[in-house]
Amino acid sequence: MTPATITQSTPAKLSLAGAWTTRGLDAIGPQIAALGRAPGSAMVVDSARIEALDTAGAWVLQKLLQRLRGEGEAGVGVQLLDLRPEFARLLEVVGQAAVLPAAPAARRSTSKLEDLGRSTVAVLEQALALLGFVGEVAVALAGCVAHPARCRWRPLLYNLRSAGFDALPIVGLLSFLLGIVIAYQGAGQLRQYGANIFVADLVGLSMLREFAPLITAIIIAGRSGSAYAAQIGTMSVTEEIDALRTLGISPLELLVLPKIFALAVALPLLTVFSDVLGVFGGMLMARAQLGVSFGEFIDRFVKAVSVTSYLVGICKAPVFAMIIAVIGCFQGFRTRGGADSVGRQTTRSVVQSTFLVILADALFSVAFSALDL
Repeated sequence: MTPATITQSTPAKLSLAGAWTTRGLDAIGPQIAALGRAPGSAMVVDSARIEALDTAGAWVLQKLLQRLRGEGEAGVGVQLLDLRPEFARLLEVVGQAAVLPAAPAARRSTSKLEDLGRSTVAVLEQALALLGFVGEVAVALAGCVAHPARCRWRPLLYNLRSAGFDALPIVGLLSFLLGIVIAYQGAGQLRQYGANIFVADLVGLSMLREFAPLITAIIIAGRSGSAYAAQIGTMSVTEEIDALRTLGISPLELLVLPKIFALAVALPLLTVFSDVLGVFGGMLMARAQLGVSFGEFIDRFVKAVSVTSYLVGICKAPVFAMIIAVIGCFQGFRTRGGADSVGRQTTRSVVQSTFLVILADALFSVAFSALDL
C-alpha cells in the first residue's frame, strides 16, 4: 500500500489517497500544514482513493475535517465524498470519541442553608450505604459459619500477622510513653498531698479502663484501617474486584471477612500488651519522681485495680476492631476513578474510624457508669 497523501487540486477541493494507517501517516503532517482554504466557498474532500483506514488514520482525518470547518466562514461547510461505508462507520466512531466535553456550566451561587442540606443528604446516603455494606458482610459471615470450608485461612493468618504481630513495636512504644506521661503529670499533684502511693491507682485504672484500648484502636485505625482502604481501593481502580466477581469469587469472603476476623483477634491481644507496657512505664516514672518502689507499686496496683476494670477495657477491643475493619473495607469499596480517589477514601477511613472509635468509647463509659461497673 502507498503512504497517505493529500492533493489540493483547487483551493476548494482536496483529494485523499493511499493508506491512512499507522504506518502510512509518516509524511502526512507537513502536507496538512501546507493546506489552505479558499474563503467563502464550500470545501470538497474526495476520499475515493483511500485504500485503508485504521483508528489512527480516522483520528487524523477527523482532525483535518475539524480544522477545515474551523477555518471556514459561518454557513460554509465541508463535504466528504466517496468514503467507503466501512471507513465511514469507523470515522463516525472515532468522531464521537473525539468530541470534547462541553465546558461545565458555572455553578450557581447557593445559600449556606442549601449547602448544609446537600451535606446532610450526602452524609445520610453514606450512612445508608454503610448499613447496606454491614448487611452484606453479615450475610457473607453467615455463609462462612454455615459452610466453614469457604473460610479463607491463609488471608486470615496473613492479616493476623500484619495487623497484630507487626503492630507490637508501635503499640508498645506509644503505650509505654503514655504510661510515663500519666504518672509524670499526676506526680506533682500527688506529691503535694503526700499521696505518692496512689499513682498506682491513677496509672492502673486510666490505662486498663480507657487509655490502653483507646490508644491501641486509634493506632490500628491509622495503621491497618488505612491499609485496608488503600488495598481494596487500589483493587477497585484496577478492576481486580470485578475480575474476582467474574471468576465467581466473593470479594467479601476473600478480602473483608479475613480482615475482620484477624483484627477481632489481634486487637484484644494488642490491648493486653498495651496494658502491660503502659503500667510498666508508669512504674518507672513513679519510682523516678515519687520514690515508689516496684514492689510497693505492684502491691497497691493489685488492691486498686479489680478484674472488672481489666475486663472493661478488654471487652471494648472487639467492638473497636469491628468498627475499624468495616469502615476501612467499606471506604475501599467506594473508591472510584484513579489514585486521587484512593487517597481520598483512605483519609476518610482513618477519620471516620477514629471518630466512631471515640464515640463508641464514650457510649461504653456511659453504659458502664449506668451499670456501676
